[in-house]
Amino acid sequence: MDLQLAGRTVVVTGASSGIGLATARMLVAEGANVAVCARDLDRLRSAVAPLGDAGPGAVHAAACDVTDRASVEAFVDEAAGRFGGVDGLVCNAGRSLMARLPDTGDDEIRDEFSLKIFGSWNLVRAARKSLAESDSGSVVNVNAILSRQPEAKLAITSAARAALLNLTSSMAEELAVDGTRVNSVLLGLVDTGQWRRRYEGSGSELDYASWSAEIAADRGIALGRFGTAEEVAFHIVTLLSPLASYTTGTSIDVGGGVGRYI
Repeated sequence: MDLQLAGRTVVVTGASSGIGLATARMLVAEGANVAVCARDLDRLRSAVAPLGDAGPGAVHAAACDVTDRASVEAFVDEAAGRFGGVDGLVCNAGRSLMARLPDTGDDEIRDEFSLKIFGSWNLVRAARKSLAESDSGSVVNVNAILSRQPEAKLAITSAARAALLNLTSSMAEELAVDGTRVNSVLLGLVDTGQWRRRYEGSGSELDYASWSAEIAADRGIALGRFGTAEEVAFHIVTLLSPLASYTTGTSIDVGGGVGRYI
């Protein structure tokens, strides 16, 4: 299926690994131009170097701190200048703070909310004019099922995710006048470097597949396994497509059936 993304330009944050990198790869394969960013430019360039062979799309890499408005504006202006505009945003930069509420410091709380909220809003306001000039402007906020189903040991991350989900709804309404769509992809447990590091530090005698399957069972994941970055990227790229032109203000769960809310 042609997703009609060839020649379009998409900005992807947090693209040096995991979901961001998988999304960039899929976009390039569809013929889209991709502007990617991360805080560590050397690591980012190394990660995206192979994308030149992934498809006809071009790649531009730059360092950017998504919590810093000036840094984001410079990055978006650079991307728009190189490719002639911006058609889509993938607000993916993020992390999880594994801590219960009494064990979370005030600075950690501020940092979590800053990353989740400004990590999206800084990009949106910097690119709003370019998105409005596109015939299919689209924003995808990469969020988590935690936003609707909080976990006590991820207390502040759950709260910040809920705030981002609410903000996404507000942005969808605000940007509709421009013809720009705003949606969310809500993650469950995804096999990324973060989980690999936890496994390496666990001291488990199990192999990774068995270890992760035990966690999946404990978390109540119906499909019995972690997801992959590519499985998430598919939904992100689909929401960016002009074929999804009547979809805004909604969210898609990519959690293997872990969601229990109605």
